[in-house]
Amino acid sequence: MTTPLQTHTDSGGNEGSRDRRDFLRIAGLGGLALVLPTALAGCADETAAPVLPGVNQSHIRPLAPNQSFTLDFSSDIGVANYAYALEQLEASFYIMVTENPAGDFLPGELAVLRDIRAHEIVHRDFFARFLGAAGIGGLTFDFSAVDFSSRDSVLTTSRIFEDLGVAAYNGAGELLTDPNNLILAGKIVSVEARHAATIRDLILPRSPYFAGDDVIDAMGLDRAFDPRTVLAAADPFIVNPVNVVGLP
Repeated sequence: MTTPLQTHTDSGGNEGSRDRRDFLRIAGLGGLALVLPTALAGCADETAAPVLPGVNQSHIRPLAPNQSFTLDFSSDIGVANYAYALEQLEASFYIMVTENPAGDFLPGELAVLRDIRAHEIVHRDFFARFLGAAGIGGLTFDFSAVDFSSRDSVLTTSRIFEDLGVAAYNGAGELLTDPNNLILAGKIVSVEARHAATIRDLILPRSPYFAGDDVIDAMGLDRAFDPRTVLAAADPFIVNPVNVVGLP
């Protein structure tokens, strides 16, 4: 099970990483500003990681590790639960990254990852409250394949999760029936795309990799994956068995 978020400060920094942090702070949480104003209030401090409401996850009903959950894609609630599962995965990953950071991060990189962590926690907590009793509950994750002491391992996994998240939202949009939910999903996926570009720039700074042709097609569009493809890719990290119903 995931652990409560701890507050950290980061004294390191360089110009490139500070530019990325400013980019994330300006663009990152705007999509949820109207629905979670109190959470955003903690993002004004330039040096400390924001302390967000609900990060102890006491509002999230945990599932036992062997307890299965169902994603029913025939309704907007089911699609929201799909997004909730992926946001839990990302939030849990970044909490682990920042609680015991790799010793070989370059100056300023940990601060960037803490900003991304804050965004993912806001996303996770938003879906928990949006879904209420209809939510799937708190999932258990297995990150044993990730070497959290290695910058390369952490950034590679982060890139995989962020690219997957963008493709997941893009692919699920056509399953939503309420236009308001589609607008909200569009706002969140725009944040995930910023995360993906930022992580790619950490891996290969100031290169075309931030929007590489492995994720952007010839029409200039991000990839879109159907839920089966996304869940198959995420399955090694999700301990709880998942049942998928309601897909065309």
